[in-house]
Amino acid sequence: MKWRHLFSFLAVVMFVLGITMSTAPAFWKHTKLGLDLRGGYDLLYQIDSHGKLLSRTDKQAVLQAVQLRVNAAGIGSPNIELENGNQVNVQLAGAYSAQQANAIIGHTSQLKIYSNAKIKEKSGTIVPYTSFNAALPQSKVIPSGKLLVTGSDLKSNASWEQFPQQGNVVSVTFKDPIQWRNITTTYLHHPVYTFLGSKMVNYATIHEIIPNGKTVITGMTKQECIVLAKELNAGALPYPLKLISSTTVGPSLGQASLDATVFAATLAVVLIFLFMMLIYRTAGLIANVGLIAYAFVTLALFDGLGIVLTLPGLAALVLGLGMAVDANIITNERIRDELRTGKSLISSIISGNRRALRPIMDSNVTTFIAGAVMYIVGSGAIKGFAVALMLSIGTSLLTAVFLGRTMLLHLAKSKILRKSNWFGFGGEGAKS
Repeated sequence: MKWRHLFSFLAVVMFVLGITMSTAPAFWKHTKLGLDLRGGYDLLYQIDSHGKLLSRTDKQAVLQAVQLRVNAAGIGSPNIELENGNQVNVQLAGAYSAQQANAIIGHTSQLKIYSNAKIKEKSGTIVPYTSFNAALPQSKVIPSGKLLVTGSDLKSNASWEQFPQQGNVVSVTFKDPIQWRNITTTYLHHPVYTFLGSKMVNYATIHEIIPNGKTVITGMTKQECIVLAKELNAGALPYPLKLISSTTVGPSLGQASLDATVFAATLAVVLIFLFMMLIYRTAGLIANVGLIAYAFVTLALFDGLGIVLTLPGLAALVLGLGMAVDANIITNERIRDELRTGKSLISSIISGNRRALRPIMDSNVTTFIAGAVMYIVGSGAIKGFAVALMLSIGTSLLTAVFLGRTMLLHLAKSKILRKSNWFGFGGEGAKS
């Protein structure tokens, strides 16, 4: 018996089972569930066009702006549809209040930078930039002078950052660097005043000419910077939206159907495990460890990437599990074929895995291509299904092929099980 290989095999098994049992419940708890599995919030907005007849392009622009805002907030798998010609219905998965949901979609913070500002007094006194009262409440300051730039002049790459001297900032880049260079040239050594909606967030003196269009917005907390960056990236709404109704919605699948689905999936997994162990014995047990690793890695990826799990996503995961089982069956049958030619067990495992890799890769690559096409041309639930399918294919390849091969080789080389029958590879012409 070769203890080194036996310990390596046991170490891999213990690692897979240990990390799965200790962390999988937390990953499952953190996994975001879609509208069909969890329910959420239903909001209906009226597009305020001020009497203007909306064209098809106008309506698509509104839908796109709402989609960008929802995506920027990190809300996955939303349902956004146009209703009654000039209304937008938005369904968000998760627990949101009407105020939170409306703040995400209907909030229209307008970023504007002016050349001057004045105190909000009856006299309308203009505040000179050289004697601006920093202690003055910013809510009492209103824009004045020339409007230099707005949020629409910025690229969609705003981000929150922290600098030692400036603290929390929003880093932005202007679409036209020449525009910002000309402004910094004109107002060199003068302050400019940044307003977010009706509130002045900062005034900063321009100390140098900025030729590359990059600058930062200061004067806000970390959370305010994060929200502003998302709103700037999402862009402004082409028309104001008026919230006319908001209701909570339950899971469309229904709790009873969801429970039945979970029970069916659990029963299917148990039957698959029994089948693999009955037909392939120890090799089947090793394949089952690989399937556990597949489920764990997939769950960890969903949690880490913030992917929303919907019913189509569940179907993709089951499909990936089936492909992982297929890969194990193809590999084990190829090993049996090699044993029938008179090769030793270890040689058969090596050459059988090598022969099985090509058909497994072919089937997985073609399915992956199908998933990529669905992601590119599809939308909504189709995209979600495609992402889950591509992730499950990559995971099943790693766990079913490479992890399973490693465990099987270490156990065979340990010589603790000397007969090929113990691996389920017995047959005519087979030898240990």
